[in-house]
Amino acid sequence: MRILLIEDERELRELLEYGLSRLNYKVTAAANANDALIMVEETVPDLILLDLMLPGLQGLQFLDIIRRKNQAVPVIIISARTGEDDIIKGLEHGADDYLPKPFSMRLLEAKINASFRRAGRGQQADSEKISSGGVTVDPESRRATSGDEVLQLTQKEFDLLSLFLRRPQKVFTRNQLLNIIWGYEVELVSRTVDAHVAMLRKKLGPRGSNIKTLPKIGYLWADDG
Repeated sequence: MRILLIEDERELRELLEYGLSRLNYKVTAAANANDALIMVEETVPDLILLDLMLPGLQGLQFLDIIRRKNQAVPVIIISARTGEDDIIKGLEHGADDYLPKPFSMRLLEAKINASFRRAGRGQQADSEKISSGGVTVDPESRRATSGDEVLQLTQKEFDLLSLFLRRPQKVFTRNQLLNIIWGYEVELVSRTVDAHVAMLRKKLGPRGSNIKTLPKIGYLWADDG
């Protein structure tokens, strides 16, 4: 698996590059987002580890560009910005996960593995198209449409939508969604799930109202016709 690491702090970058290489990942490292964009153009990685505070092009700006170019590649933010607003903003810009610094290699490995497991399950999912409420997902091509509009979804947003459409009227708690979509539990349970659901609703436009909120419980998909 190819990992692109974007981190401007040299010692941490070299430490992470060494640690990930020992875990048998093929690591390409960049000290800034501008160089990273060139690397992505040459070879799309299987996962991106992204620092936010970078020289020149900032992490969130890089993330916005990546999401316009490639919606599928998983992105895990690694940042010293640990405030709730910073974490939510990162998720809203399309990050799949957020890992505050400092962190252990063990935790980073667990998050990377969970992301790859989730991507693998998505590739092996039922290839039949699913439709409900004017929304269709095609697991084989990882393509989603709302009416005639092709939706530009991140990996996690696509997985959430697929799950909802497969089980209409099924109530999913936030913990269940986190375990199914992310593959593990984290402290920011409600915020992680809520941020992704909010972005999915926004991209669905009027059909986003099909995702119903059950206060203090979770979410369900209801075909309002």
